[in-house]
Amino acid sequence: MKFLVTGVNGQLGHDVMNELARRGQEGVGSGTTPEYAGAADGSPVVRMPYVRLDITDASEVRRVFDAVKPDAVVHCAAWTAVDLAEEDDKIAMVRAVNADGTGYIAEACRDLGCKMIYISTDYVFDGQGTEPWKPDCKDYKPLNVYGQTKLEGELAVAENLEKYFIVRIAWAFGVNGRNFIKTMLNAGKKNDTVRAVNDQIGTPTYTYDLARLLVDMAETDKYGCYHVTNEGATEDTAFISWYDFTCEIFRQACYDTRVIPVSTEEYGLSKAARPRNSRLDKSKLKEAGFTPLPSWQDALGRYLKLIEF
Repeated sequence: MKFLVTGVNGQLGHDVMNELARRGQEGVGSGTTPEYAGAADGSPVVRMPYVRLDITDASEVRRVFDAVKPDAVVHCAAWTAVDLAEEDDKIAMVRAVNADGTGYIAEACRDLGCKMIYISTDYVFDGQGTEPWKPDCKDYKPLNVYGQTKLEGELAVAENLEKYFIVRIAWAFGVNGRNFIKTMLNAGKKNDTVRAVNDQIGTPTYTYDLARLLVDMAETDKYGCYHVTNEGATEDTAFISWYDFTCEIFRQACYDTRVIPVSTEEYGLSKAARPRNSRLDKSKLKEAGFTPLPSWQDALGRYLKLIEF
């Protein structure tokens, strides 16, 4: 198969390209920069084919698709700066990327007859309650601009295609780019104590592990909506708070920094409303015959061995 991967300058796109290389699959990466501008880590993505692609330009999307002629598209490109998305002068661009751009990708996939994998988020729901969100739930009530525009992207995919996967994830971390783990390690190195929210509940997703599953999916015709995060090592750690995650980060990093649990209101800072309930029901993965991701504790350990801190 020939893959086109958008957003390879980000965490997930970087790892998807490397997973394709490991399997001997043909992958073409894309991003808004003239050349690959992600981590110069010597991994295959650095040397793999790359094309500039502004997904908000419908004609450019069509030109790139006509040139590459992919069998499958893994659409990782997105506006993910959740708080910045709330600013009045940014909303139009956020929608152009997450909604309109996704629609252009979906239309091009439809016309070429290729599969599409769209990466979405639990933010399409309202984050209330304590029950895990099921992948086929239609009770959409996004709390912020990011969630609303990602939902609009989902709807564009479903309206244009039959051969699609919508994969919702949460709390992503990877080597290429900024994330919560790097932020906490930096804070823990500089401070004796750090605060972490204890009333937002979910599960982390290691993009290296997710990339493997996405390519597994692309090699099948088991289309539909799926929820994917890493598992918990035990039943008690299947769903955790940011406070729990921070404690485990510091434990594995051998930091003695004290972590203070605080509520979302006490923590403040966020311009965008955040979901309290980011629990995702992943049972559909096993039902479809896909292998779940390893535990997030194991993923964290593997990740810490790869980064400098």
